[in-house]
Amino acid sequence: MATYYLTLPLSKDIRKSLHAGDICYLSGTLYTARDAAHKRLCRSMELNEALPVELANTTIYYAGPTPTPPNQVSGAIGPTSSYRMDPYAITLMCHGQRVTIGKGERSEAFREHLKQTSSIYFTAVGGLGALLSTHVLRSEVVAYPDLGAEAIHLLEVKEFPVLVGYDTFGNSIFKSEQK
Repeated sequence: MATYYLTLPLSKDIRKSLHAGDICYLSGTLYTARDAAHKRLCRSMELNEALPVELANTTIYYAGPTPTPPNQVSGAIGPTSSYRMDPYAITLMCHGQRVTIGKGERSEAFREHLKQTSSIYFTAVGGLGALLSTHVLRSEVVAYPDLGAEAIHLLEVKEFPVLVGYDTFGNSIFKSEQK
């Protein structure tokens, strides 16, 4: 395992240099999106509608910030269970989205598509939402405000801590998947 300080978006070369278990501190722009936002994005693609965010080389964090306390940039922003996004994530990867952050294991279909597209899956530690929010420099709703906490937020982050859950070669940190 190695430790990296990385700036988003991540190039293909950087994604391919990371390995399951590596510790990374991400700085730059990422977007939050949960189930409802993913469903709308995919529906817009089916209808050939313009998307509210550019997907190429984006990082999507499966989270929905809690209300922002006074004098803070963001409320708690812990990861949600990623497996719920698997049916949508494959579609988004087909449209250029390459980096996801969440918690927990993913489907075999997702992992295969991850390898095919040289994409990467980071995990953030659940239960640390308040601490993770201290790495958010700016938070702005950029799409689907009617979804409340599930709206798409643009986040500018600094040294946002994550682990490589699945690397571009399909290697995993999850013990139940180790052979």
